[in-house]
Amino acid sequence: MTFEDLKSEVKNIIKREDASVDDRLTGICELLQENVPYYDWVGFYFRNENKEELKLRSFAGEPTDHTIIPFGKGICGQVAVSNSNFVVPDVKAQNNYIACSIFVKAEIVIPLFVNGENIGQIDIDSHTADPFSKEDEEFLEFVNSQVASILK
Repeated sequence: MTFEDLKSEVKNIIKREDASVDDRLTGICELLQENVPYYDWVGFYFRNENKEELKLRSFAGEPTDHTIIPFGKGICGQVAVSNSNFVVPDVKAQNNYIACSIFVKAEIVIPLFVNGENIGQIDIDSHTADPFSKEDEEFLEFVNSQVASILK
């Protein structure tokens, strides 16, 4: 499935007003994990109330012990502070990386903004080295803009 095909599927999931926000987030995670061959784990982390940490809300893939991530720790924690996309072609080359699985070779994290505030992020782990392109970044920014529309 192409990113264009996935965009319309994401929109369809977002439109499901009979489903809870959490069900829609999980639906998006499952859609991406099942249809992009190198998206081996997909999850949404959000700021944990007023704490300086992220909390895992929805995901697809292997369960993780990393359900709470302090701001500044790992790739996700760094994005919570920087408010910028972070593409990691080789996780072994990162000093501040939190290993979730021995199989993860690359990661991409895109912040999720509501009313200009970074409230969370989408996190993708890949078992493929250096798989992410500018297309992935743009697609995941689109996904986050759609998710933001149901979080306002």
